[in-house]
Amino acid sequence: MEAAAARPVIRVAAICGSLRKASYNGGLLRAAAEVCEDSIPGLRVDHVDISGLPLLNTDLETADGGFPPAVEAFRDKVRQADCFLFGSPEYNYSIATPLKNALDWASRGQNCWADKPAAIVSAGGGFGGGRSQYHLRQVGVFLDLHFINKPELAVKAFEQPPKFDSDGNLIDAQIRERIKQVLLSLQAFTLRLQKKD
Repeated sequence: MEAAAARPVIRVAAICGSLRKASYNGGLLRAAAEVCEDSIPGLRVDHVDISGLPLLNTDLETADGGFPPAVEAFRDKVRQADCFLFGSPEYNYSIATPLKNALDWASRGQNCWADKPAAIVSAGGGFGGGRSQYHLRQVGVFLDLHFINKPELAVKAFEQPPKFDSDGNLIDAQIRERIKQVLLSLQAFTLRLQKKD
């Protein structure tokens, strides 16, 4: 019992690529936070809001390498995280603009993403956002993000029975269990990488 209490808490920064209040991808991330609270000791999911970030414009950077206040605050949250959980909607077969913008801001100057583990979940039509996941993995190569390979979670949000309520909250118990498996894999991978440091 004492060993479990001494185990460090892994901080997961949850970043949603959709800014819509009732976003299904946001719903997946909210469910992930609930799953951690309910059944995964030692793992805490914190939502990191990217809605206030300006569009990437290097003219906004200061001569001494500083950034606008909203960007500095975001970069601090990225640096403080042990790992990341991305909720990645698919727009036109790719990553949503708000998420790409966030990835770019935190990579400017000193890359805040480097050498940290990550996982992706997505919800959408047809392919469930899977193509955005592949593009995000490609971007992650340059950012030195280390994505878990399995399990993958791409939810076909518009197929019956309903997966989300009208507020974008996950109501499907099987998907909630799949989120738990993603989180357990992310936790194990994060601990493994931390031991190598």
